Amino acid sequence: MRIEEIEIYSDASNAAIMRHPGRTFPGVLIQGDSLGSYIALLRDAIKNLESGDKEEGLEVVKEVREILEGYLTHYAETLKSQGVELPFKWPQTT
Repeated sequence: MRIEEIEIYSDASNAAIMRHPGRTFPGVLIQGDSLGSYIALLRDAIKNLESGDKEEGLEVVKEVREILEGYLTHYAETLKSQGVELPFKWPQTT
């Protein structure tokens, strides 16, 4: 472990945005328990898809996508409010 100063753009719960020294763009800090939950959801989706339950598998994948899109929206809005250029085109369309 080491201690360094970082730039914190947002300390929102479960979606802190900070820039690590040496990195051009900030990142989103996702808590370990949340990350574990997302992986569990995706594992469930895979099981559903492999067993032929396409509808349920797709619903779970959509749920995880919505969570991640929430992080991305928070990231984009935070950086824009700070005058920081985004590393991708925004808004994104699907």
